[in-house]
Amino acid sequence: AYLRSRGLDRLIRDLKQPVLGICIGQQLMCSHSEESDTDCLGIFDTEVLKFRPEKHEDKVPHMGWNTLTHTSSPLFKGFGTNEFVYFVHSYYVPVNPYTIAVTDYVVPFSAALHKDNFYATQFHPEKSGSVGERILKNFLNLTV
Repeated sequence: AYLRSRGLDRLIRDLKQPVLGICIGQQLMCSHSEESDTDCLGIFDTEVLKFRPEKHEDKVPHMGWNTLTHTSSPLFKGFGTNEFVYFVHSYYVPVNPYTIAVTDYVVPFSAALHKDNFYATQFHPEKSGSVGERILKNFLNLTV
């Protein structure tokens, strides 16, 4: 509501240059979040859900290093297998048509999304060492 009341939702959706949302930035680009039953920007037509672990060893928030699979974007140019990135989150985006990377914690979820000039990562590339640096460099080299 805050973004919408100031016209910032339109401003963000109308951007033409590459845009990268990180962590909550990915969640804000979705249509709706279970966190406080919040309407979001709607760039990605998908919901954000709360992790509901069924096993005792699955703790929420998901915090720490995990791997990316099913990477399918120029954002992951030069990636090998078993690349680790750093996560801190209690909510996730289910795998959907915009998914460009998957991580498995409690359930398989969208570690990264892409639509048009909008990219988003649930993980923190700025905290992910050389792997995160490569992602940020790849993002900087994108053209729309």
